[in-house]
Amino acid sequence: MAQLWGGRFTKETDKLVYNFNASISFDQKFYRQDIKGSMAHVRMLAKQGILTEEERDQILEGLGSILLDVECGKLEITSEYEDIHSFVEANLIDRIGDVGKKLHTGRSRNDQVALDMKLYVRDEITELDELVKKLLETLLSIMEENVHTFMPGFTHLQKAQPITLAHHMGAYFEMFKRDRGRLADIYKRMNTCPLGSGALAGTTYPLDRAYTAQLLGFDGPTLNSMDSVSDRDYVIELLSALSTIMMHLSRFSEEIIIWNSNEYRFVEIDDAYSTGSSIMPQKKNPDIAELVRGKTGRVYGALMSILTTMKGIPLAYNKDMQEDKELTFDAIDTAKGCLALFTGMIATMKFRKDVMENSAKNGFTNATDAADYLVNHGVPFRDAHGIVGRLVLYCLEKNIALDDMSLEEYQAISPVFGEDIYEAISMKTCVEKRVTIGAPGPDAMEQVIALNKKYLEEN
Repeated sequence: MAQLWGGRFTKETDKLVYNFNASISFDQKFYRQDIKGSMAHVRMLAKQGILTEEERDQILEGLGSILLDVECGKLEITSEYEDIHSFVEANLIDRIGDVGKKLHTGRSRNDQVALDMKLYVRDEITELDELVKKLLETLLSIMEENVHTFMPGFTHLQKAQPITLAHHMGAYFEMFKRDRGRLADIYKRMNTCPLGSGALAGTTYPLDRAYTAQLLGFDGPTLNSMDSVSDRDYVIELLSALSTIMMHLSRFSEEIIIWNSNEYRFVEIDDAYSTGSSIMPQKKNPDIAELVRGKTGRVYGALMSILTTMKGIPLAYNKDMQEDKELTFDAIDTAKGCLALFTGMIATMKFRKDVMENSAKNGFTNATDAADYLVNHGVPFRDAHGIVGRLVLYCLEKNIALDDMSLEEYQAISPVFGEDIYEAISMKTCVEKRVTIGAPGPDAMEQVIALNKKYLEEN
């Protein structure tokens, strides 16, 4: 068992205790970050005269060879090491001898793991941001193609007013745009370097923490060594942002599941993103949408787990904090997988525009516009509301839409109705009259699409 701390102990650690304590099974995930951080630390030590240039070059060459061998599969990270730090250091000493023992000068595993986790999370935020951006680009493409695709808008899962598919997709564009903003905020707020904080109280070596931070692309060093090794706020913030992303994906998935049902038939999911039944040959199941919806709870669980873990921890570092890794790695991988698959699913999905428009017509989504028509002809709104209520009741009894009523039928309920009622309640008129920014009217939608295009170009 490769351990870095054996001098104080006279007795071998119990194997079960060792395995319980070890983190190599999961923290091997950030071997790149660990080696990158060590390289920056060594350069700083040489700059400060703590190591010679020759020692620096030997260590850097050794670390580089370890990274290369792990990347190409020549060197395996095994459970004989307690954690990724001991794996790197032990292999370095094997390769370059005693000079490798100087790697850890002026450093603790506490500030080392804090650095590794920050570097890893920062890299993952960049990848997550790219995935959300690809989803936004796909949504914008659907929006551009469907400015005139009429469909019902819903409240309480009941048809409410006519909108367009572009408008509906635009609502999700806004959600995921906010998600990107949250990721950018987290990156900016977390971008300070903890290396040089030691175990909790810094070090007596004359380290140049600002130089290390600069080498690793941080805005500067952290300003309190106790907070540096015990801070996991950025993990909590990321898991919170991922939970919000998953919530948005889950809402969207729920709608696609409904739209894919026999009752709605608004969409047809591509064969590559759906499955059949083992006994019912007619079935085409929206499995990806259902799995995205299901995996949302998994990411929520990670957030609640780290919040619970951190709530009772006194300053500074405690071993409980090792629990941040597995759940964070899993949540990140889950969110990335869901974003990629969901984007592929909606990019290949066919929208049944005729079914959507007929659904809007047959759902009395133009009832409000019929009431507005009466108001514009001098009828008080409260009276207009009652008249249109009677129209709807009449249509329900006859099993027809407002568009199907004859003028005589209209005038039998209210003589105010004229021939122009048909144009007033057409889907085209109902949508195009809504011209305020943020509304589904084509002019307003084109403005928003232009703004969204500019946003994606600039961000």
